[in-house]
Amino acid sequence: MKKSQFIALLVGVIGGLLFSIGMCMCLLPEWDAFNAGVVVAAAGAIVLLVLAIVCRIKSGKPGRKINWKLVGKIAYGTVSALVLGAGMAMIMTLNMMLMGVIVGIVGIVMLLCLIPMCVGFKK
Repeated sequence: MKKSQFIALLVGVIGGLLFSIGMCMCLLPEWDAFNAGVVVAAAGAIVLLVLAIVCRIKSGKPGRKINWKLVGKIAYGTVSALVLGAGMAMIMTLNMMLMGVIVGIVGIVMLLCLIPMCVGFKK
C-alpha cells in the first residue's frame, strides 16, 4: 500500500466517523445536540467530498460528463425509499395503521418500478 493510499484511507475513515457521529447527534433525542450534530455531520460530508475530489485529481482521470438518466433514477429511488419509510413511520409512531400500510405499499410498488427502469425489459 502506498503512503498516499494509506493517508486517503485514514482521511476517509475520519470523514465517515464525523458524518456518522453527527447524524447520531442529530437523530438521537437523548443526546440533545441537534445543532452541533448538523455542524459535525456537515464537516464529515465536506471532508469526504474533498477527499473524493482530491483522489480524482491525483489519479489524472478527466472529469465525467453528467448522466442525467442516472441522476433521475437515483432521485426516483430516493423518493421511493422515503415514501416507504414514511409509511413505516406512520404505523410505528403516529398510530395510523391503515394510512401507513397504504403509503408503505405505494412505496414498495414505486421501488418495484425501479427494477425495469434500471434493467429494462428483454424479449
